[in-house]
Amino acid sequence: MSLRADAPAGTEQRLHRFTPAERWIHRTTAALMGICVLTAACLYIPQLAILVGRRELVVRIHECAGLALPVPVLLGLASRAFRRDLGFLNRFGPHDRLWLHAALSRDKRPSSRPAGKFNAGQKIYANWIAGATLVMLATGLLMWFTHLTPLMWRTSATFVHDWLALTIGVVLAGHIWMAVSDPESRRGLRTGEVSREWAKREHPLWRP
Repeated sequence: MSLRADAPAGTEQRLHRFTPAERWIHRTTAALMGICVLTAACLYIPQLAILVGRRELVVRIHECAGLALPVPVLLGLASRAFRRDLGFLNRFGPHDRLWLHAALSRDKRPSSRPAGKFNAGQKIYANWIAGATLVMLATGLLMWFTHLTPLMWRTSATFVHDWLALTIGVVLAGHIWMAVSDPESRRGLRTGEVSREWAKREHPLWRP
């Protein structure tokens, strides 16, 4: 006789994917990034600028949200689970190259896209957005403290800040679109758990 009770028929097995701390980091970072994007749109799109008005207030909100953007990640370093996942995101293996090759060739077979806890696309996005955030923070500070740098530096910082902001908006739209198309992935970030079947199909190399 087994000491482990069988699961009731029709009950879906769930796997723990993210801790409450990790979910808090993601939600807070997403909220701050959303504020940065929306306020930037209000500052640079004339129609929105006229509609919203109060430019000085929008500028201050944009600056405060930008300065606070790295804070959730820095606080999250106190979480062992978050540090472990950062290690996964920063580590590329042979299976990640296979995943990228399948994605570029539009091969949608699950067997052709091996992935651990995070697939290659998620790793590239996480590293790119982290680097872009640091560049935006640095260029934003150069634009803010105008008396500390030469005019040429400020002009270059403004150019990089504006065009990188547009690129971030496009990449974030793609990220949101991918999330919308994968309800189980969204559930994992919302509840911290995913189905065993989804994990086996999308992340076959992941060993919870």
